[in-house]
Amino acid sequence: MPHSANQPHATMLKLRLLVIPLLALAACETTPITGTKSFNVFSVADDCELGTEAYTQFTADAKLITTNWGDDGQWKKTVESAMHNLSSVAEEQGFAYEVKLIDDDATVNAWCLPCGKMAVYTGILPVAQNEAGLAVVMGHEIGHAIARHGTQRMSKDSIAQAALSMLGDQNYEQLGAMAYEMMISLPYSRQNELEADHIGLILMARAGYDPRTAIDFWQRMEALGGSSGPEFMSTHPSNGKRIDELNGLMPEALAIYEGLQPK
Repeated sequence: MPHSANQPHATMLKLRLLVIPLLALAACETTPITGTKSFNVFSVADDCELGTEAYTQFTADAKLITTNWGDDGQWKKTVESAMHNLSSVAEEQGFAYEVKLIDDDATVNAWCLPCGKMAVYTGILPVAQNEAGLAVVMGHEIGHAIARHGTQRMSKDSIAQAALSMLGDQNYEQLGAMAYEMMISLPYSRQNELEADHIGLILMARAGYDPRTAIDFWQRMEALGGSSGPEFMSTHPSNGKRIDELNGLMPEALAIYEGLQPK
């Protein structure tokens, strides 16, 4: 059966009906530091229950560094020091901050689950170089927890899935899913990354780490290279974009940092 001339208009109308309620809902909670409004059906207690359970599972089989001696032990103490300093200047949200150092030189990464449950891989230590460099990446990851990005995403995805199922046609559902991914999900993920950068930068400054270290860190990350697709198709902004955004926030962060320095 040939498509009618009005079908594209009907499709776009359905997509608008999907997108508009999602945007309207995204103004129910205020994120510390950035003041961003967001929608989250989960409570902080839910975050802590989910984060603690997942943390136990994710780290159960990991090769954890538990010694306090030697190079690994020194790095463990440095990681724990950065976590203590950063979490102590974060707004009180009822989180139980915790960090584990995982012995995995091939993984250049760190992550933080809801409620401040963090893992740092040894592969990122050469990029961090020192405690201030660690504060960049750890502050960023703590920023995700503070902004509650994990359960925010779960909230939006569950509503989107329910809305898509109401379209009543498999083709419409597929088109709607593509539109949601390109118009909301990917940009939202990139915005989450930039927001976590912002929060992390302010936490660094509050904790007495020079926020300019963040620029150096992301330049080193950029120098690692690696191929990636266009930014608009990615969940993460480019390193160049991050650096530009951080430079824009630097006066705010420096004012905090310099205010802590002896006169």
